[in-house]
Amino acid sequence: MQPRNNRRDNREKTEEEKQFDERVISVDRVARVVKGGRRFRFRALVVVGDRKGRVGIGTSKGADVTTAVTKAVEVAKKRMVMITTYKETIPHEVDGKVAGAKVIIRPASAGTGLIAGGVTRTVLEIVGIRNALSKSLGSSNKVNIAYATLQALQSVLPAKDWITNKAKAPEKSAK
Repeated sequence: MQPRNNRRDNREKTEEEKQFDERVISVDRVARVVKGGRRFRFRALVVVGDRKGRVGIGTSKGADVTTAVTKAVEVAKKRMVMITTYKETIPHEVDGKVAGAKVIIRPASAGTGLIAGGVTRTVLEIVGIRNALSKSLGSSNKVNIAYATLQALQSVLPAKDWITNKAKAPEKSAK
């Protein structure tokens, strides 16, 4: 027989859930055609992060909306990555491209705010970026824009990896 730690277990679960900010970006009804007609399911796109540089994006399907969202949250938590930030913005301009969606993100000075639309804005908020400019070009597919934004953020180089000195070219010897 197991000890009665239900209250403690519940408290640990709620603390873990509060650790991450979960945002549902979209829920779509998708259908597959079978002999008797159409079978409907739901697809959820979710962004999970801690507002301190960790973020994950997940998409999943389920028979109902709650199933799809919970599965998408699990996928997002498994695929979390760390993003380099600098004074609540990014250190340099980056861009990402997934399928037909292209996202450009530029750093902004303090007080500018987050100038981004839709999915890109949500992802940047979850990462913890408060000052940035962005532009979404090409496709308006929310899934592709979310993954393009994540790809752009992953390409940010920390300051220690910047190349600030040009390597000296070998001197040419005269014959």
